[in-house]
Parts: sequence; structure tokens; C-alpha cells
Amino acid sequence: MKISLSAFVYFNYPIEEAVRCTKAAGFDGIDIWGGRPHCYRQDLTEKELMALRKLILDEGLEVASYIPAQFRYPTNLCCNVDAVRKDSVRYIKESIENAVALGAEMVSVCPGHTLFGQSREDGLKRLTDSLWEISSFALRHKIKIAIEPADHFETDLLNTCTQTLEFINQADCSNLGVLLDNGHEFIVGQNSNKTVKEMGHKLFYVHVDDNNGKRDQHLIPGDGEFDFAPFISALKTANYDGYICAELSWDYTQDPDTAAKLTAERLRDMLTRY
Repeated sequence: MKISLSAFVYFNYPIEEAVRCTKAAGFDGIDIWGGRPHCYRQDLTEKELMALRKLILDEGLEVASYIPAQFRYPTNLCCNVDAVRKDSVRYIKESIENAVALGAEMVSVCPGHTLFGQSREDGLKRLTDSLWEISSFALRHKIKIAIEPADHFETDLLNTCTQTLEFINQADCSNLGVLLDNGHEFIVGQNSNKTVKEMGHKLFYVHVDDNNGKRDQHLIPGDGEFDFAPFISALKTANYDGYICAELSWDYTQDPDTAAKLTAERLRDMLTRY
């Protein structure tokens, strides 16, 4: 396994500087954040995207994944306001185009949250419609789509990896898989170690962070209460050979270098020891 860092922690930095800092912190890859001021929608020209791709390669990094701005951001794939849902789909498609230009093979999506008065059944139907369109578009570009379930503060549709796997099996799209975030699984009371085995080949990607088991704090691994030893061991047993991406909270954006370097050190130590 290799380690990557979500560039979101360098929210206050130009994306080019975020790339350099990620390499300096000791990571193998970078997860490009699809929000401003980094790589939102069509903010970057084709020439600028090509220059960014070259910089990433020159720094010896890989684009592990592309993370569109979601979760309380401007998109909602299950929204019952059709104009919003369609624009959200369009935004993910534009993110996929950016991912292709930057050499990524993975784009993550979030289920979204129903609006007041909207039933969960309606939300799931609209999410299915959105993902059919997105996954079909992504398949043409050879991009995998990883759905990230989350705790109830962020979505009321898919809260566990098990629910997400069932949803994916029903959707029957070959390039749809699961993004397992150990922090979310911890909050909703799921055993991440068992989840890894259950996901099988549909485990497309892994986010790592820490928390107190109550809220999604996105702490540096080792600063919360999650037990990483059996989790890392389970990933190795399952022969997961993808990236594990550290997602750190907004709180670290004031001093991202310190947080990024400590995170890289701890993750490498965990991969060696467990």
C-alpha cells in the first residue's frame, strides 16, 4: 500500500504549492480537491491542467484520486429539485474530465442528503438516476467511481459500507465501488476490519483519519480513539494494494505542513508495524 494526502488540508495554498508541500511531507500520491481555489469545475484551462499534471509527475507523485467538493458544498446528487440534481451531475462529469486530464483513475462521490419532506426512497431513486448517468460517462473515460458512505450528520441514504455495497449491486454498474472511510465507519458503529473482507473487489479506495467515535473530526491518525492495528492488518490480509488517503480537517489548514508530515510518518509506521 502507498499513502496519499487529500490536498484539501492545503486549502489556503495554490494547488501547485499544495503539490510541492505534499511531496515534501513524504507522501507517494496526492488526492486532488475539486473545490476552489484548487480544481473547481472549469476554473483551469486545458493548458493549466496539463502544466499541473507535469508538475505532479516531476515531483514524483501520482494522482491517487480526484475528490469533487461535496458534503455541504454546492452539490447534491439526490436532490428533489431537478435543476440542482442535474447541475450536480454536470459538476461530477466536469470533475471526471479534470481527473482524466490529471491522470487520475478514481473519482469519489457522496450520496447526498434528502431535503425536508423528501422521503428516503425518493432520495435513493434520484441518487440511482444520477449515478447511472455519472458511471456511464466515467466508463467511457475509464474512470472508477467510488461511493463514500458517511455518518448521519452528512447523509441519510448510505451510512455504512454494507448499505453501499447492496446499493452498488442493485445498480449493476461495473465501475461503481466503495470508498471506505474508517472515521465514518467508526462513528456509525461498524467494524472496519470485517467491512474490508466483506467489500471484496468492490473496495475501490480507502480514506483514513481519526475521531472520538462520536463526530467526524478528521484528526491525524493516532490522535483519536480508532484502533488502526487490526484495520491495517485487515487491508493487508485482503491484499488491498491501493492508496490509503489521509483526510485531515479544516482545523489543520492553519499549519498544514506540520500536520501533513506527522500524518505521513504515522501512516508509514503503521504500515510497517501492523
